[in-house]
Amino acid sequence: MEDKTLQMFKELTETPGAPGNEGPVREVMKKYIEPHADEVYTDNLGSLIARQGDKGPKILLAGHLDEVAFMVTRITENGFLKFQPLGGWWEQVMLAQRVTIHTKKGTITGIIGSKPPHIMSAEARKKPTQIKDMFIDIGASSKEEAEEFGVRPGDSVIPVSPFTVLKNPKLLMAKAWDNRIGCAITIDVLKRLKEEKKHNNTVFGVGTIQEEVGLRGAQTSVNSIKPDIAFAVDVGVAGDMPEVTEDEAQSKIGAGPQILLFDATMVPHTGLRDFVIEVAEEENIPFQYDTMAGGGTDAGRFHLNEKGVPSLVIGIATRYIHSHAAILHRDDYDRAVDLLVKVIQRLDENTIKAILER
Repeated sequence: MEDKTLQMFKELTETPGAPGNEGPVREVMKKYIEPHADEVYTDNLGSLIARQGDKGPKILLAGHLDEVAFMVTRITENGFLKFQPLGGWWEQVMLAQRVTIHTKKGTITGIIGSKPPHIMSAEARKKPTQIKDMFIDIGASSKEEAEEFGVRPGDSVIPVSPFTVLKNPKLLMAKAWDNRIGCAITIDVLKRLKEEKKHNNTVFGVGTIQEEVGLRGAQTSVNSIKPDIAFAVDVGVAGDMPEVTEDEAQSKIGAGPQILLFDATMVPHTGLRDFVIEVAEEENIPFQYDTMAGGGTDAGRFHLNEKGVPSLVIGIATRYIHSHAAILHRDDYDRAVDLLVKVIQRLDENTIKAILER
């Protein structure tokens, strides 16, 4: 794979990072962001923080390291694994999907199963199977054999889905785009800023932990940094598919990064929102608006820090988020990087003062 960005995508998305077990993917992000930072450290919960510069306003830019996953809760007497979700899952996308269980002895392949429809009543077949009625089959014949394999309650379970460039090479499919794409954008923004040397800020590139289970790494990292401005970079729902109306989801993949106008955890600072829109229009960077009535991002915690932090979410329209495989568009990635670089290059003490006074 000659394209270095594609190689980074592959490593970021294929590396496991269940909420609470982000260590492996944190090391991948550290490898890629460290050359562009003056200091890289980890807070006490495990969020990665890379600092570039040491004077001027503090700008926080973050993607979250964790992905929606599962945790083993119990091993049955006949060797099947019961589990619970880590993050939001829709039951209909889970059955018959391959997973890996990350044990103390290494990884084990399994498949999510349930009672076969052939022996269910006609009425029962019409209803989605609930997670409580599912199990993971790892080929063990007993609880003792599963334990010999190394499985124990608390082990993380990760979907199996290799990073794939589709026939249209602009379209990229992978697990964990939510939110390794935000981590990748954070890395490349710091790279560009270091190369171009056109701003007077201290920029913090952050990979937060446990976003999917409550924005927890966002809380500790913003407490540590105390930024003047914060950006969360995350995925958004793409609506350009059959049976989806524009009133339900208006964003299209390939139409530019999303500027989030509202979500369940934050109404963005209007001064910062309008400033970013002006930069996008002046730099001729395509963008699209989005809203998200259900769910939120790390910015939900960022903007409440101390006296308040003007915050904004930049999103990447993505199909099939919170499933085993999602699809997004390479152009949206490139344009999001460009937009954030241009915005940060224009930020300084006077600009931030003007943003606060809008």
